[in-house]
Amino acid sequence: MSIFEAIVLAIIEGITEFLPVSSTGHMVITSSLMGIATSEYVKMFTVAIQFGAILSVVVLYWKRFFQSTSFYFKLFIGFIPALVFGFLFNDFIDGLLENAFVVGLNLFLGGVFLLFVDGWFKSNEELVQTELSYKTAFKIGLFQVIAMLPGVSRSAATIVGGLTQGLNRKHAAEFSFFLAVPTMLAATAYKMLKYQKSIGFKMDDMQLLFIGNLVAFIVAAIAIKAFIGFLTKYGFKVFGWYRIVVGLIIIILYSLGYNLEIL
Repeated sequence: MSIFEAIVLAIIEGITEFLPVSSTGHMVITSSLMGIATSEYVKMFTVAIQFGAILSVVVLYWKRFFQSTSFYFKLFIGFIPALVFGFLFNDFIDGLLENAFVVGLNLFLGGVFLLFVDGWFKSNEELVQTELSYKTAFKIGLFQVIAMLPGVSRSAATIVGGLTQGLNRKHAAEFSFFLAVPTMLAATAYKMLKYQKSIGFKMDDMQLLFIGNLVAFIVAAIAIKAFIGFLTKYGFKVFGWYRIVVGLIIIILYSLGYNLEIL
């Protein structure tokens, strides 16, 4: 993988990680189109650069991370379902990542779902937001499990999970960001350790990882602020239509025999 390809993937990660459009799905397709998706390093890289993205959350919301110890307990409780299911079904999930049709289908179906979300939870915007309970954090964490299917979007699943628990769009999105920190940190550490044991890092590998994480950090920091403002004002419908279009394109290309399934 070249530096240019690493930067492209990092930009896509930074833009899409916290949007309800599936960062994994976008990076799977992009790496396939660039012809580098078969590389074990690229598979590890697309997960490892999430570390840069989650650092942007910590920096932008640093006050929340020093607010109280209960905040960390709630994040851990919300993280437990993903931890358990990820450990039990890791190989199955990796297998699904190899199928571009699955990515396209989940993008499309998720897009259709997002078209109706604003209407379903319209009353949430008028509610007075209270502190999340441990039970609520756990329930939102269950929604995060759904996002293990490629193309679903961790952000979309957890934000919708927050909406089902009475949060408005802004607070649901913010908790989704916070929950991403332990989840993506664990995924990054696991993938890097697995790669180190099976293949081993070289100096060039570390250089690309540094560049990728730096770019992902900068882009994600910009994307988070822009997304919160956009979501609060306009809702999910634009993201729904975007997912539908991208999903249909992937499904059509796959049906026509284009070689997207090359992970």
